[in-house]
Formats: sequence, structure tokens, C-alpha cells
Amino acid sequence: MNLSDFNFPFDPALVAKYPVHPKDHARLLVLEREQGRIVDRQVKDLPELLQAGDLLVVNDTKVIPARLCGKKVLSGGRIEMLFVKTIDTMHAEVLIKGRIGVGQVVEFRGSGQAQVVEKQSGRIVIRWLGPGDLQNHLHQYGELPLPPYLKRESELRDQDDYQTMFANVEGAVASPTAGLHFTPTLLQALLTKGIRCAKVTLHVGLGTFQSVKTEVLEEHQMHAEWFDVSEDVVAQIQEVRLRGGRVVAVGTTVARSLESAVNEEGEIRAGSGETEIFILPGFQFRVVDALMTNFHFPETTLLMLVSAFASREIVRDAYAHAVQERYRFYSYGDAMLIQ
Repeated sequence: MNLSDFNFPFDPALVAKYPVHPKDHARLLVLEREQGRIVDRQVKDLPELLQAGDLLVVNDTKVIPARLCGKKVLSGGRIEMLFVKTIDTMHAEVLIKGRIGVGQVVEFRGSGQAQVVEKQSGRIVIRWLGPGDLQNHLHQYGELPLPPYLKRESELRDQDDYQTMFANVEGAVASPTAGLHFTPTLLQALLTKGIRCAKVTLHVGLGTFQSVKTEVLEEHQMHAEWFDVSEDVVAQIQEVRLRGGRVVAVGTTVARSLESAVNEEGEIRAGSGETEIFILPGFQFRVVDALMTNFHFPETTLLMLVSAFASREIVRDAYAHAVQERYRFYSYGDAMLIQ
């Protein structure tokens, strides 16, 4: 399977720079897989679109203020660091905007300093020099790492806009954006209808947004991301199966978490750890029955997962419809429900 199979004509003007308010008034493209039928609705219509007895599964990860801007010691050159993964209390894996070499020390606001100790194969590791703890420094001086394609600096409103209402477990460097559409009013309407809600955790990191650089997709290596599926979630899924209900994954991160928890016998089991699961067309979903997701970039692993769930041809038609009807794309954009 080739990378070019997942390209499509796209208008950059469709990238949403801010979410709609109320958030559940975003548009919702409903894609019925068996018929290939497309219906235009709104997210607030979910109680009508889902069935009593369904289980909605959301990601409760919380985005940390992982972006620090600083200057190289001595030269004063500007450096931007995105702390994508904590290795231990003193070391972290980062992405860097700006030229830097091993041994270079960077100073940030609040006198915090970090030194580059490893740089190879696209992986950069820093050692935190202090003063104080890295996590405390991030919470005091860090900025919310908005996606670069928004082409704007983070604003005060993003502190709420870029966190889902379910955010609780800190560790993500990007928001699980399908969950951004939910409001307390919408959740209550779903619960009133008899649609339950369960939470898993996947700390969104490089694995979700890492660009695919190999033309042959099977050669692409996903970046590991930490996930957790609890015993309680497994019990709820098993109960839903007995009732004949469906498991509705809110976002590709939830789909990856649930499918990563499947054992060799095809049964979901509780567990946590790092997942590198790469879902391509031909993948057999064992847990997820319906998927809610935002609209994604061409040639991304996110689009490949969606195409695996609904078929590449059907998804291509749905995206063509979304572009024609001027749906809003990406993190702050509209959503699609595939069922």
C-alpha cells in the first residue's frame, strides 16, 4: 500500500483557527458504511444518531503546557522546545525549532536551563539542569502547544478551547480533538437516552502526528504512545456486547487504545503501556463498532486509520463531500461519525 493512495484535493482555507461555540454546534458528517450514505448533521444531534445501550468511549488525557521558548547560552540564538516525552525526572525527549548541537545549553524564562545530550535519527534528548523540577517549570512557564498549522500563537481562550471536558490525566502534547466537541449539556442528553460513557487514556504524542516519510506504508514505524485501558472499561465493553449495544470510539486515539488492548484470541483485556499500533486498510477491528473523528490531513496515519474503518473509497467520497460543503478541518474543525 502506497502513501499516495491517501492523498486528496484540499483547500487550506478550510483549516479552522478557532472552534465554534457552543462546541457541540459543530457540523457532523454522518457516514453510514454499509450504504455509503452521507448525511449532514450537527454534533448536538448525537443523541438521535446513537442508540440506547451504546457505550461512548472517550480519552481523558490532559494536554500539558509543554512548549518553552528560550535562548542559547552565549550566542543568544532563539530556540523553541516542545517536551514530547518524559524519560525520567531529569531527562525528556523534545522537538526543537532552531539549530542546536549536542552539549548546547538553553536558558528559559524563570532561569530554567536544559542541555542537549543526545541527537540522532530525529531523536533529541535533553537533561534538565534546573533550578527546580522540569514538570513544575513547565506548569509555571510553559505554553500550550497548539498545532503549527493553526499559524497563530496560543491565546488565553485556548486554555479551555484546547482541552476536552474529560481531560484529567496529564501527559499529552496535543489534544484528542474529537472529544473537544462535547459539552456537559450534550453528555447529559446522551446519558438520559441510555448511552453510557467510559474513559481510556492515551497520551497524544508524536505517534499521532508523525509524518509518513516512506512511500511503502508497511515500512513506516509509529512513535510509541502511552495508553491505559482499565478493568472497569473492559467490563463495560463486555456488558455492552451482551446487551447488543455498540462501542463508539470518540477519536482515533480511543480506537488505537482499545484495539491495542486486544489479546491474541481477539478479546479485549485491561492493560497499560506503550503502543505502536499502525492501523491500515485490511485491519480487523475487534472492539470498535462506530467511530467519531475530526477531519485529517492527507497522507497521515490518522486518515489511514479512518480508511481502514470505513474503506478507502468511501472515506475518499466523504472527504470530497466535506471539501465541497466547506466543512471545517483539523483540531478546531468539524467532525465525522462513521457507523
